[in-house]
Amino acid sequence: MNKTLTKIVSVFIILGLTSCSYSPIFSEKNYNFEISEIVFKGEKDINKILREKFNRIGNNQNLGKDVYKLYIYSKKERNIVSKNSKGDPLKFELIITVEFEINFNESLLLKKTIEKNNIYNYDSDLFKLEQNEKIIIENISGNISDNIISSIINLDDN
Repeated sequence: MNKTLTKIVSVFIILGLTSCSYSPIFSEKNYNFEISEIVFKGEKDINKILREKFNRIGNNQNLGKDVYKLYIYSKKERNIVSKNSKGDPLKFELIITVEFEINFNESLLLKKTIEKNNIYNYDSDLFKLEQNEKIIIENISGNISDNIISSIINLDDN
């Protein structure tokens, strides 16, 4: 009886998972807005990730869409959080700050600052430490770009 019940539950779980129409929120290409221009200043690595994310939105030039301009300033700061008894670093904190403005028809609609941080361990292998930091920067920058897109969508809803 247990084997039969297990098989039936397994079939329903598989059917439920495969018939699900999951799609990520920001992969949808039909936004009700368009970004005509983005001006980046600040940290090149962060700006590159943000630019790639916004390029996925595209400029469709469809009539009826609101057209926004973005001004983005990013900065990165790395601090030592803790040290060992010799004074060598044990933990770092990476802080990424992005200030952005959203303009519509040459008027300022929203000015906001987003600050995200991450604490990570020191690694004596400097290559591995640099790779870990790159991954952290990519993750935080991706999260910030999602927040900026959400801000634009919320503007569009009002």
